[in-house]
Amino acid sequence: MKSKRQIQKESTRQKIIDTAYRIYATEGFSASTARIAKEAGVSHGTVFAHFQSLNDLLECIIGEFQISLAAEFHDMGESSGSISDFLDAHLKVLIDHEEFYLRLITERSLLPEEVQYMYADNQSTIAHHFNLLLSREIKNGIVKEVPVHMLFNTWLGMIHYYLWNKDFFSPDEPVLARYAGELKHTFISLITK
Repeated sequence: MKSKRQIQKESTRQKIIDTAYRIYATEGFSASTARIAKEAGVSHGTVFAHFQSLNDLLECIIGEFQISLAAEFHDMGESSGSISDFLDAHLKVLIDHEEFYLRLITERSLLPEEVQYMYADNQSTIAHHFNLLLSREIKNGIVKEVPVHMLFNTWLGMIHYYLWNKDFFSPDEPVLARYAGELKHTFISLITK
């Protein structure tokens, strides 16, 4: 059983993570740890009592996001899930985290190298599950015989294009929620026989 102090420590840590996530999603990764501490209602030193460095905080936040993304696909890539199911799951997670994901793909090159590697590693994990599923559907004659990495890159390219041009496509509401059906339908019609 956890002590009251341990529960409070975990609660404070989670509050810092949640606050940093929200601030980074809305303001970008240049937001200061002092700003995060103020919004979380803790001292600046408390942030560093829970995270050894800014990199540790960023790794934790991006790690939690990427774990939620990868978890959606792990079982699907290994099971009999369809490409339609996979795209729905991917879109659902991205819609739930649209602001943060947009910041992540836009400002990735500004992040510390270790955090960029973490992002790339997790994207590779998602690509792996996507590749398993599409390879099976190519073998079953459902999907055209196109290099699977090109299919994944095309899918991400479509999503990223809409996110990067949100101000044109959907300035007043989340762009992925608005165009999810069209993105999925278009991609499936491009790749299926």
